[in-house]
Amino acid sequence: MGQHRDGPLRSDAQRNRDRILEVALDELTRASDTPLSAIAKKAGVGQGTFYRNFPSREALILEVYRYEVRQVSEAACQLLHTRAPDRALREWMDRLAQYAMAKAGLAEAIRKATSALGTLAGVGFGPLIEAVTLLLEANEKAGTIRPGVSADDFLLAIAGLWQIDPHGDWQGRAGRLMDLVMDGLRAGAPGR
Repeated sequence: MGQHRDGPLRSDAQRNRDRILEVALDELTRASDTPLSAIAKKAGVGQGTFYRNFPSREALILEVYRYEVRQVSEAACQLLHTRAPDRALREWMDRLAQYAMAKAGLAEAIRKATSALGTLAGVGFGPLIEAVTLLLEANEKAGTIRPGVSADDFLLAIAGLWQIDPHGDWQGRAGRLMDLVMDGLRAGAPGR
């Protein structure tokens, strides 16, 4: 796909790549047809650097999706190292809501980029399940949620998140939904 697959990137090359991905996430969320040249310019990289990393629009969009999934997934572990398990879970739920709204904004670009692939389940589902499982297990061990909640249970409980309009007051609605889910997870917790 690009230079990053051949081995580790130099720190400046990695910064350029990360900057491209951050700008692309923002720009493609706003408009799926944003020109690649505009993304490169806003990221502060030349066309050669851009296309060395992302030889096509599809390659960029798929990597933006992977990048965002990775950021959300890695946040679970980071939060558990700095917060109590229940606080980590609730803050991670907010991060998941941000991801869901970004994904909703990217939906058209992702649909176009993956029309030949069929599905993105393999790209995003596994890392998110691992993050949810990590958080749920830490909370169950701490006695802050009811025992026996699986990652599938959790995903079903938050399914309404994917129905929220990303162009409306999604922060308020997502926050209320996540608070309701968290209250439900806490009900019957042995440590309460």
